[in-house]
Amino acid sequence: MTPGTAERPQMSVEDFEELVRRAPETVRNKLEFLDGRLLVRHGPVDVDDFEELARVAPETVTLELIDGKLEVKPVPDGDHGEIIMWVLRQCMMQRPELGLYVEQGLRIDTYRKGCVRPDGALAPIDYFAGQGEWASPDGVLMTVEVTSRDSDTDRRDRHDKPRAYACAGIPAYLLIDRDEHTVVVYSSPENGAYQSRRPYRYGSTVRIPAPVALTLETEKLKDYAD
Repeated sequence: MTPGTAERPQMSVEDFEELVRRAPETVRNKLEFLDGRLLVRHGPVDVDDFEELARVAPETVTLELIDGKLEVKPVPDGDHGEIIMWVLRQCMMQRPELGLYVEQGLRIDTYRKGCVRPDGALAPIDYFAGQGEWASPDGVLMTVEVTSRDSDTDRRDRHDKPRAYACAGIPAYLLIDRDEHTVVVYSSPENGAYQSRRPYRYGSTVRIPAPVALTLETEKLKDYAD
């Protein structure tokens, strides 16, 4: 984690004020902004209320709902974007019948209700056609997350999101951890948890099991390491 990450605000005061102004009445009085962080008082946010809030949020603010908790998805930096493009190219070359869809919303209805926007969702071409902003995860083969330079990365990307994706039955979760310089492959979801978690150091050959069936030569990731 880079110095100052913990102090970095999730959004500007102006964006928070605009979010509150646009928020549905059922949510508006629950929102607080404390020490640069968006907080919700009086219990979790309902999925339907969240979808309306996300729809009207300022363009500079991307929201997620994980375990009933309202989250602000960090704004990606340049290296984050390059890593996603690297994964996308690997998928296109090895599995051209699949697409890696960037920040496609997924509605997680099993066990823990939520609405998440993975950095990438690997699915058959045209799978998301006609599904709208928040799609079913049933046809998704793998989700991809790249850690961001913010204080919530540990909880969100290493704990909350693996649980959410496993609960949805998504066969694999690929985490590219920029703090640890590792690529972590989660697979075999069962009873709301991935039964396999395998970390690889940058530079390793990473094999993602079927039905994803990808092999990643990760030497290139060293170019994006701090």
